[in-house]
Amino acid sequence: MLTVSPRRRFLKLASAVFPISMFGFPSRTLGLALPENGAPSADIPVAEQFPMHPPELVREVVIVSHFDLNRVKELVEARPSLARAAWDWGFGDWEDALGAASHTGNRAIAEYLISKGARPSLFSSTMLGHFDIVKAFLAAHPGVERTRGPHSITLLAHAQAGGEAARPVFEYLQTLGDTGKDPVIPLSDSDANAIKGTYVFGASVSEQVDVTVERGMVLWTRKGKVGRPLTHLGSRVFYPAGAAAVRIHFVEEGAAMLMTVEDPNVVLTARRKAGTPS
Repeated sequence: MLTVSPRRRFLKLASAVFPISMFGFPSRTLGLALPENGAPSADIPVAEQFPMHPPELVREVVIVSHFDLNRVKELVEARPSLARAAWDWGFGDWEDALGAASHTGNRAIAEYLISKGARPSLFSSTMLGHFDIVKAFLAAHPGVERTRGPHSITLLAHAQAGGEAARPVFEYLQTLGDTGKDPVIPLSDSDANAIKGTYVFGASVSEQVDVTVERGMVLWTRKGKVGRPLTHLGSRVFYPAGAAAVRIHFVEEGAAMLMTVEDPNVVLTARRKAGTPS
């Protein structure tokens, strides 16, 4: 059974930690106003990322699309293109606003975003219970039912999140037999204790990764960033949520533990800091 409440609690906490005032960019900072004489006005700055949207706003609309319809409406009514906004949570785990509403089963937010120009997908149609669309899509693309949504959430889980309205889709997907979660390879207590700790790959405080294990879930967190849950593939090899092609290896080298990230080639090697748990 898909459980979304812990993630919702996390998202609400994130929204509380970053007050909305932090995300505000006055509209006048995104353009260069010209007075009547045609000369540029030096007192109206242009944001450095213009014409791209401020990343803080993009991130926020994806976050609140999991649970807060009123805030979604505030953001999208002010900037309609935010209905199509997408955010990379790490390792290419892209999630757009509609995807967030879809895997949490938030029908009201999903329908609002679509009405404002969000692009409907197989995942949103599955959650909304659009049986004919889902069946036709799968018939046109055999095997696509195995494709995962944001955070590696299955198509079947999206149907389950849709509740009673999506029951026909859920039952249909179950007949296909390959739309559920992959088998879980347990992580032993000895392996969990062996890999957890802080790994260093540079001199800066931000050039560190905390690996924690709680109730069997491994969390990979670069300092100052959002943690990424890891799925165990066996032999202390993992992939992060939403990025099944990435590999994170933990290998002992003498008395030290090394962590290597491959995406697909080696992009990072870090050594566990002395004195961290083992």
